[in-house]
Amino acid sequence: MDMRAEAVWEAVSPLLPGFTVEVLPELDSTNSELMRRARTGLLDPTLLVAERQTAGRGRLGRDWQSESGASLTFSLGLPLAPSDWSGLSLAVGVSLADSLHPRVQLKWPNDLWLDGRKLGGILIETASFGEVGQARRYAVVGIGLNIAPRSGEGLATPPAALREVLPGAEAGEVLLRVAQPLVQTLQAFETYGFAPFQARFNARDALRERAVQLSDGTAGTAHGASEAGALLVHTAGGMHAVTSSEVSVRPA
Repeated sequence: MDMRAEAVWEAVSPLLPGFTVEVLPELDSTNSELMRRARTGLLDPTLLVAERQTAGRGRLGRDWQSESGASLTFSLGLPLAPSDWSGLSLAVGVSLADSLHPRVQLKWPNDLWLDGRKLGGILIETASFGEVGQARRYAVVGIGLNIAPRSGEGLATPPAALREVLPGAEAGEVLLRVAQPLVQTLQAFETYGFAPFQARFNARDALRERAVQLSDGTAGTAHGASEAGALLVHTAGGMHAVTSSEVSVRPA
């Protein structure tokens, strides 16, 4: 499969010295592989693509299925040192949605939606390096996008596909479309944090002004993301800023 690796490298390498692109036909998980490498001291900026993942992971330990040609699964690893990590997955979502299509919406904290169905997901992991206490870490930003329609059997949220809004879309072309803006987003986030992305996230927020239920049973109405990336939910007890990564949010 043509992943446009050379074109992606040409677009991104001026922004990231030492950047490499690697495409593998099959891997357990691109995130897992880059985290393994980071623990052995391999910390260069790397974009790792798997045409097929056998053990792809989503948030809260969920599986992420991917098949060659029907999906795009990749991870971008690079050293990053923002003063505050809060809202990073939201900023990544904004970048992807802006690169893909005006109809793509964002579901806090890390899903891309299309017409109420899941188009893709984001999984961010970090590994420490250097002196203890330093803010600089190796960040691995994992992305999974459905390119072609797929079965929704066994899925809590029905899947959407990019070809619904971009007919004829191919994984390599989509990778080339999103890679450079994603790197620019991460660099901007490192300098400025989530605040500059707040309005763009809220403009695409799939939950905004909708009744939602948190996994702890709390019910309320979602009111967008705060400047720090927390989900604002108006409950019977007042406005609640949801920040825990262990909280699931669903439309009521």
